[in-house]
Amino acid sequence: MVTKRKNAAILQAFIEMSFIVFLFYSNLLMGEFTQSKIDGGRKFWPALMDIFSIYNFFIAIVASIIGYFVFSFLRKRV
Repeated sequence: MVTKRKNAAILQAFIEMSFIVFLFYSNLLMGEFTQSKIDGGRKFWPALMDIFSIYNFFIAIVASIIGYFVFSFLRKRV
């Protein structure tokens, strides 16, 4: 039986990992627009399509898992 505390821990992990994924994708999008200014400018939709790939998603998930464990470790140590 999953307790209320276990549900809260799972929800917290999901929220923290989602925030890390959000930061990853927002950073990619900002980088696309910075590069597009140098290259002559691009529209929003092509830049958005460039950043959403399976490779970027895999990197975002791995980074969020690592980030979650690092922050959990630091939260317990400090």
